[in-house]
Amino acid sequence: MPTTRLKEFLKDNRVAYQVIPHTPAYTAKTVAGAAHIPRREMAKTVVVKLDHHLALAVVPANREVNLEALRQAAGADTAELAQEREFRGDFPECEAGAMPPFGNLYGLAVYVEPHLAEDALIAFNAGNHTEVVRMAYKDFERLAHPTLVDM
Repeated sequence: MPTTRLKEFLKDNRVAYQVIPHTPAYTAKTVAGAAHIPRREMAKTVVVKLDHHLALAVVPANREVNLEALRQAAGADTAELAQEREFRGDFPECEAGAMPPFGNLYGLAVYVEPHLAEDALIAFNAGNHTEVVRMAYKDFERLAHPTLVDM
């Protein structure tokens, strides 16, 4: 079941979504395969640090975050991957590595790779390693207010 915070947020905003259960999977590519979702539609949420502040970088499962491109687009002096110990307490309902891409639920900026915006749907971890949420990208964009960054 998606995290309570995510479910309530989507319900309060009247967003239609689908929960897709799958066998336990721990990388975006294997989650996409287990949930039978195209990799280009499956969002990988990566916690990064921009000038020592946490943010979320969201890319298709088949892509890696280009930290230099993100740094430049965000106008930051530094960009690096955050270590799990640096953000473990920031996502209390989520299993490590299964955070949904709604940074606004956690007080974090969200940067999204434009390829995800090209599809009508977006899918992402539901806060655990056994479920995916799939919803309209336009609803995600409306609620998460992401910055599009070619990364």
